[in-house]
Amino acid sequence: MLLQLFLSALNISANSFAIGFAILLIIVILLDLGLFQNRHHIPTFKNTLLQTGFWFTTAVLFGIILWVTQGNETGAQFFSSYLMEWSLSTDNIFVFILILKYFQMPQSLHQRILFWGIIGAIIFRGIFIGLGSVLIEQFHFVLYVFGAILIYTGTKIFFEKEENENENYSPETNIIYRWLKKYLPFSNDVTTTSFRINEHGKKIYTPLFLVIWIIATTDVVFAIDSIPAVFSVTQNKLIIYSSNIFAVMGLRSMFFLLSNIIKRFNYLQQGISIVLIFIGAKMLLEIFNIHITTLLSLMIILMALGIAILYSIYKERK
Repeated sequence: MLLQLFLSALNISANSFAIGFAILLIIVILLDLGLFQNRHHIPTFKNTLLQTGFWFTTAVLFGIILWVTQGNETGAQFFSSYLMEWSLSTDNIFVFILILKYFQMPQSLHQRILFWGIIGAIIFRGIFIGLGSVLIEQFHFVLYVFGAILIYTGTKIFFEKEENENENYSPETNIIYRWLKKYLPFSNDVTTTSFRINEHGKKIYTPLFLVIWIIATTDVVFAIDSIPAVFSVTQNKLIIYSSNIFAVMGLRSMFFLLSNIIKRFNYLQQGISIVLIFIGAKMLLEIFNIHITTLLSLMIILMALGIAILYSIYKERK
């Protein structure tokens, strides 16, 4: 109550919040670099747990302040968007594992690869969100197209089998990989910590540089699902950007925390697919002037993900 009175008295505007978020983002990235980033260190379980807690706590505190100062609806929109983006981003972890294994990158470089790869992913997502906002402002029916895409994607994910073998990953499917390999010379030294090295008097690029680009652009594929999903919850650019950034920035620590147990959540994929189908249906129902409240949406998202995780644990122990 005292916190609500204090923050309400500040009368924080949306623009002030946007500026505040930009400052907060810079601070937490610098903290992440200073407190958790050791380029040649394989993080311990304790370290990754602290780092995951750091990003989660920062996101929750941001959401609470948003809820108190901007209203219940805005706060619920942020938490719905954040939960959805977080759950969808867990798919990235499995793909990141395949990429790092395929290129046989040493564990000591994983932190650096994931940090810069995720920074690149944030930039690409920012471009996607900007383009999506312009499209929706000019052509509102695009929202319904997004809804249909989400229902199709959710249905496909629900029934498809997960790829479990490393051999199923092929970098040739990544257009950036093909372009870089075609036009730039590369070394085969996976142990170097530089992006470029001198070899026989010539400047050539390293696998580290290549893998960072692959991880950053691979996230774009996942963004094709997740960004339309968040537009279904809100068109507030601050919420869309902030929920995406908090979810993606927490990916690096989640990778180290969950890389060995992610396969145990066998039914999380079905939980995510139900969320996508629900969000897509929510968008299409608006055509008939049927509106599902943000708070109800948040509860359904929590239930779908929670049941999927609990059922996965139950089946694992059975």
